[in-house]
Amino acid sequence: MRDAVIVGAGPAGALVANRLADAGHDVLVLEAGPRFDFDERPERQKRSIRPAHADPEVWDMGGDRDAFSTTGELYYPLNVARVKGVGGSTLHWQGMVMRLHESDFDGTHGRAWPLSYDDIEPYYGEAERALGVAGASDNPFEPPRSEPYPMPAFPPSYSDSIFADACERLGITTHSVGNARNSEGYDGRSPCVGYGTCKPVCPSGAKYSADFTIADAEAKGVDVVAEAPVQRLETDEDGGRVTRAVYAKDGAEHAVEAEQFVLAAGGIEIPRLLLLSANDAHPDGLANSSGAVGRYFTDHLFAGAGGRLDRRTRQNHIGFITTESHQFYDDPGIGSEGTDGDIPPADGAFQPVKLEFLNYAGPSPVEQAMAADDWGDSLLSELRDSYGTHIAMGALVGMPGKAENRVTLDTSRTDDHGNPVPDLRWSIPEQTKRTLARANEIQHAVLEELGASIDWTVGPDNTGPAYHHMGTTRMSSNPNSGVVDARMRTHDVSNLSIASSSVFPTGGAMNPTLTIAALALKCADHVAAALA
Repeated sequence: MRDAVIVGAGPAGALVANRLADAGHDVLVLEAGPRFDFDERPERQKRSIRPAHADPEVWDMGGDRDAFSTTGELYYPLNVARVKGVGGSTLHWQGMVMRLHESDFDGTHGRAWPLSYDDIEPYYGEAERALGVAGASDNPFEPPRSEPYPMPAFPPSYSDSIFADACERLGITTHSVGNARNSEGYDGRSPCVGYGTCKPVCPSGAKYSADFTIADAEAKGVDVVAEAPVQRLETDEDGGRVTRAVYAKDGAEHAVEAEQFVLAAGGIEIPRLLLLSANDAHPDGLANSSGAVGRYFTDHLFAGAGGRLDRRTRQNHIGFITTESHQFYDDPGIGSEGTDGDIPPADGAFQPVKLEFLNYAGPSPVEQAMAADDWGDSLLSELRDSYGTHIAMGALVGMPGKAENRVTLDTSRTDDHGNPVPDLRWSIPEQTKRTLARANEIQHAVLEELGASIDWTVGPDNTGPAYHHMGTTRMSSNPNSGVVDARMRTHDVSNLSIASSSVFPTGGAMNPTLTIAALALKCADHVAAALA
């Protein structure tokens, strides 16, 4: 019997495994996807650039293994959002990391968490060291921290400097932003070399991905079985404890017993596995006496606007964000007063807004050339005309949890092992639509101050998800209203924990991976205490 079995080898599973290995425990990690060869990353980079390959193909997503349904009000392109494999979605993420604000925990923006920012703050610092975060203490809106960033921040880009002047005139404060990529050598990996294809692949390894942590854990004795999707969890007769995980491997089912089980497979596959594990003691799904498993799905929504200037903006030199503004995060309705203009205040209740200044506006000349029909001087003229003067802003907008936004099982369709596929049903609440419109107002004001044309806008009518799957096994102090407690242990099953953004009661508007990592480390400490 193992001490612990962890389902999923993404950032949460990797950090839990590594932490438990440090405590001397016998750990097995089961991962549904393959183990990718690091040396194949340059070839995957080429896939990401070539027009013949769709985004999911870069990391081999698709087919019966990854089948899903989306029968709600809006279509959700799930396989664009995730990677199954050792490293999980950090293999294709952009690498943006920041802490949630105190207001995200205290219920200002929706449901309060059963823990406070102060409870998680030490784990944020540990998570920043584990991932390798570059940042600076120049953000006046950031919550308090007990230790500095592990690495210095990336400097502002040329495009950032263009935005900075306009923002100053409007009274908008700009600042650096945390990046889980090396601004200098760190943890045996090189500094960022500027390939610019961070999402979906970093060929150099300067951007953090969880396969690095898995390698550390394996060196300490953790066993990792790839291409071993867990089919169900089985419990004792009264359903109070999980006894074993049943997984598929090499055409057969296998079972492993353990003292503790941790689910770390993301905000879609975790509720799906719990629903697939229904039994006589848990007829509605494992750990689902509250009925909350799969419900309260949330994501972040994108708001953006962009156009062109009459001067060079040097886009696509950097594949990530180096400057943001969190000035409107806690209250998007506030106004601002600058030296040469202002942002008028707005009435109404809003969700949080995180403003982004993009370094990759407009077409990439490489991708444009590869997809072009022209050649020679004609192509060169087209590239010169289309590249270099674009400018754009983005934003992430929060979304309150609604019970009708949920993950269920589609029993009419099955995966490659005959299990019902996940069915994601979601719609956008009115408060979020109002916040998207407010974000657009601020973005348009900045672009107009720059003198840019506004050629496109993404807002309430055409927004899309940021692919941050949250809320589907939410944390609660009351077992009747959630799935896990503040230790990330399920209310119904004493030896089952969940390390994932699926436990977020609310998601704010910050990219979630740093909070996932902090909670994973906290979860690991509670599991280790249970094993002591």
